[in-house]
Amino acid sequence: MIAALLYLALLAAVVVCFVLYYFAQYRMACRLRDQHPRQWQIIAGSNLFSTWLRLQRALRGTRPPLPQLLEDAELGRWYRIWRASLWLAWIGLLAALAVQWLATHR
Repeated sequence: MIAALLYLALLAAVVVCFVLYYFAQYRMACRLRDQHPRQWQIIAGSNLFSTWLRLQRALRGTRPPLPQLLEDAELGRWYRIWRASLWLAWIGLLAALAVQWLATHR
């Protein structure tokens, strides 16, 4: 019973983390579009998918990270949430799979 509750809690946390990952991307895109229009013009593509790909490249590929380059504290907070939430989601998913495996191999 406890393993089932732990499993369901881990799966719920994974869903929350994945939703937070995409919400953080959305908030960063809104912040870039509103507060940094010149940089957003570079990222914005002809359609939604190309804009998403360019945003991914800008967030993952710049050194130092984009929030540090733009010196934007709010963008930096969403960037940290974006980076951490995906890792937490995968760790939670692996933990849920481990709980499931342990429950079936007792």
